[in-house]
Amino acid sequence: MTVSLRVFLVGGAISYRALFNWIRPGMYAATMLGSPLFQILFFTYLGRATGSRDDNFFVVGNAVQVAAMSGIYGMTMGIANERQYGTLHALLGTPANRLAIFAGRSLPYIANGLVVSAFGFATAWLLLGFRVEAGAVLPLVVAVSVTTCSCVALGLLIGSIGLRARDVFFGANLVYFLMLLVCGVNVANEDLPGWLAAIGRSLPLTHGIEAARAAVDGAALGALAGPLATEASIGLAYAAVAFCLFRWFEREGRRTGSLERS
Repeated sequence: MTVSLRVFLVGGAISYRALFNWIRPGMYAATMLGSPLFQILFFTYLGRATGSRDDNFFVVGNAVQVAAMSGIYGMTMGIANERQYGTLHALLGTPANRLAIFAGRSLPYIANGLVVSAFGFATAWLLLGFRVEAGAVLPLVVAVSVTTCSCVALGLLIGSIGLRARDVFFGANLVYFLMLLVCGVNVANEDLPGWLAAIGRSLPLTHGIEAARAAVDGAALGALAGPLATEASIGLAYAAVAFCLFRWFEREGRRTGSLERS
């Protein structure tokens, strides 16, 4: 195993444990599982009451969207908290490959997002009568996986901004709830005003939810290539911008001595 691969795999896992080892199982369940559960139930029952869409529309939209909780909040904390906890200078003082450090931190949050999304679908199956045909499971898993990775890339960008910004968590909250509004979670993207729909199409989640809904409706994996390719491209674009910002803030921080400046 090469050094960079060890940094990528082992470093990411150690970073996750170091930053979040204080989380008790009860707190994790209430935050990462309880909140998504009630979100799915609330919007599905609201949809039933209004008769605007069927249950699948709200279940799929929200069960995919809750994966963004780990991607946005977790990844933001995974990068920005290095500065808050005073460990950033030690991290950047190492000769380790920066891309391996940067990308390795995303793995636990991708796994976490997939677990939360799977929990959302499972509870919808148990409590709301949500059903998926056996042939739709693989396309749905692929759609959720691509979408989760894309959301983590956006979290990387916000976390990188946190290396310089004073209050990056305000931005994380703003982006997370903006995605709930404009990414087709509970309101179809085509029903939004043009400028809001354009914002939604430029963010992660929108095209992934579109692919997930098509998968549940019986579309084959090949038929999802278009929206999934768009979703993956958006995620890669955000990840590239995030890495460039990370490197730029690192260089500027070394030059100006601002790495630990609040």
